[in-house]
Amino acid sequence: MTLVGIVVVLVVVGLMLWLINTYIPMAGAIKSLLNIVVFVVVLIWLLQVFGLIGPINGVHMPNLK
Repeated sequence: MTLVGIVVVLVVVGLMLWLINTYIPMAGAIKSLLNIVVFVVVLIWLLQVFGLIGPINGVHMPNLK
């Protein structure tokens, strides 16, 4: 995965999260939980992309090519 691909994925995920937070009405607690879950998933994906952590047993994160 190239650096440009990583940046594109981060921009798309950020834009989708912003759209959900802005235009879908939901309770503040649910919105905060959604933001935390997305952040943790993206953080784990980034650590795996850069080779800082290996695959997690039982969790399949697809490779983007």
